Amino acid sequence: MPSNSLPLALTSGEPGGIGPDITAKAWQALRHTSMPFVLIGDGHYWRARTQVPFETVDEPGQATTVFSRALPVLHRPLAEHPKAGTLSAATAQQVIASIDEAVVLAFAGKVSGLVTNPIQKETLYAAGFKHQGHTDYLAALATERGFSVQEVMMLVAGGLRAVPVTVHIPLSEVPRQLTGRAIIDQARVVERDLRRYFGIARPRLVVTGLNPHAGENGAMGSEDRDIIKPAVQALAAEGFDIRGPISADTAFHAEARATYDAILCMYHDQALIPVKTLDFHGGVNVTLGLPFIRTSPDHGTALDLAGTGKANPTSLIAALKLAAEMAERGRGA
Repeated sequence: MPSNSLPLALTSGEPGGIGPDITAKAWQALRHTSMPFVLIGDGHYWRARTQVPFETVDEPGQATTVFSRALPVLHRPLAEHPKAGTLSAATAQQVIASIDEAVVLAFAGKVSGLVTNPIQKETLYAAGFKHQGHTDYLAALATERGFSVQEVMMLVAGGLRAVPVTVHIPLSEVPRQLTGRAIIDQARVVERDLRRYFGIARPRLVVTGLNPHAGENGAMGSEDRDIIKPAVQALAAEGFDIRGPISADTAFHAEARATYDAILCMYHDQALIPVKTLDFHGGVNVTLGLPFIRTSPDHGTALDLAGTGKANPTSLIAALKLAAEMAERGRGA
């Protein structure tokens, strides 16, 4: 069990979504463990939505003594308190500010990592947010501080670690945007961070093909032969334990998963479908390549479940546990 001396920072996410519901349930599940977290958000709103006790703290470090009896909150009042299941453009700036503050605390060494509650991007866009989501926004915040960042999305569930090399783009764009450089750069980050944060001394990586049967040497598309295979060969020449491209339809059964520590997939659904099939409620989104730890539940704001008592906290609990474990290993790396 991790014994982090610093708490994790948990951002507010979309207030009208299930963030308050799953945060309260996660605190109830973890309150007697050595994995404290501090919420950056409106404590009054969270208490009204969830009825759990909360206690305002002035510094994140105070959360470690508060955590067993109350949800520790860095109280940041919302402009308005939206009804559960509804969106309010008035809260968008505070949602963004919660992320910003968590990053500031991480760089100041006051928290051991970030866990981000789901955001509703359409609301943030209306407030001037210009990023695809958390991942590239966090990378931009790190870049502004002078860090060279290669952010990598990795989904973790059911013993599977899957990386989509291309992410939120139309499927028709994948062949045009998939490059050997992207595969090489992301594989380097995955290999390094599996060593540092997951305690894997020599990570075994597998790379899927883009086309059916990995292209059958050009018979069903040239990308596997001309882009993916040379990238894998270049990484192997650097000393990586890596193979591919392999046919995606044989890459995810139990025997196959036992042969690798992480798999690089060529597009979003190729990675996300097996992850969510293995553990729909317990998946975790991890951003590798940042100068701080960041995890998130692998689901959205679920407005239809907000305030109903039916929101499942399993993914958030898994994200908090994984962030704490990564922080523990990272300190020893």
